[in-house]
Amino acid sequence: MIEVPDTVTLAMHIPDNFISPSTGALFYVIMIPVWVLCLRYVIRNSTPEKMAYLGAGAAFSFLIMMFNVPTPGGTTAHGVGGALIALLLGPQYATVAVSVALLLQALLFGDGGLITLGANCFNMAFVLPFVAYGLYVLLRKVLPDGWKERVAEFVSGYIGITLAAFCVALELGVQPLLFKAADGKALYFPFTFNVTIPAMLIPHLAVASVVEGLVTVVVVEFVRRTAPEIIEDNARVNFAETAGADGKQVAHAGLRKSAWIALAVVAVLSPIGLLATGDAWGEWGAEDFMSATGLNYVPQYIAHGFSWDALLPDYSLQGLPDIAGYILSAVIGIAVLTIVFRLLALAVSGNGKTSAR
Repeated sequence: MIEVPDTVTLAMHIPDNFISPSTGALFYVIMIPVWVLCLRYVIRNSTPEKMAYLGAGAAFSFLIMMFNVPTPGGTTAHGVGGALIALLLGPQYATVAVSVALLLQALLFGDGGLITLGANCFNMAFVLPFVAYGLYVLLRKVLPDGWKERVAEFVSGYIGITLAAFCVALELGVQPLLFKAADGKALYFPFTFNVTIPAMLIPHLAVASVVEGLVTVVVVEFVRRTAPEIIEDNARVNFAETAGADGKQVAHAGLRKSAWIALAVVAVLSPIGLLATGDAWGEWGAEDFMSATGLNYVPQYIAHGFSWDALLPDYSLQGLPDIAGYILSAVIGIAVLTIVFRLLALAVSGNGKTSAR
């Protein structure tokens, strides 16, 4: 019989070997056409200016996922930022931004896996932003005036990440039902739905989803006030009447400067995430699997499965203090994502798009 550990909070990033390669392949099959369609949409409809904001959004998503917050049970969780990118630019943009951030985390920092990248992107870069955006559009239509914008923003972020967490619970919980050794022991993740569903939903409903909702409101409202014209479906905002002929350019320049200043501040503050004690359940390695879970065995493929040697595992560098390693990882993440989206901006320029400047 599997003993349920006292601490049952699952990581949003599914590590390699926690789901079977066939499960991972299934989500790649699902996500490849999603990636293609979303990337085509972004390149076809974007401008270099908008692509710059998308790069900033991807960097913010990367950074907010480094901020661990305490959750019930003595473990940690984090936001994603997918909802706010979807509300500001559109869900297709959010899919591209969060997917690139997740790929960077897996390759350079060992946060999440490569086999599981399709599943992680499905949860955080597809389900989260598209659900959030759909809810936002619906709530704006049905809620009364007043605080309806803020309520719609909060609820969309809250529900979006909660449903993404529920998907993680389903993907992990099905593993021991489908993949067992001859002796009945799990080959991959060993806990079924009775553990994974409450383990994912309780800390998200109580903490992580609240963080996602609040961050969504704060960032979207800031952009709404400083440059409402970049928000998708904002035809009701007559920016020219309130800002004058040159107002748009000034707001764009001001917002761009503010966005990069904000990213720099968040990068410097990222070690705050180290203050949260405990680890997200599901982010331990084979060497401490039994002590962390209470099991009397390590599932076969978790013990002897695929392994990727990340350059900066766990956002650290040997020889550097943890705080310095965290800040260095944040700076590297921002730099890499900036380069990636500058290259995408070149593709947009080559497609005949011009900047709004």
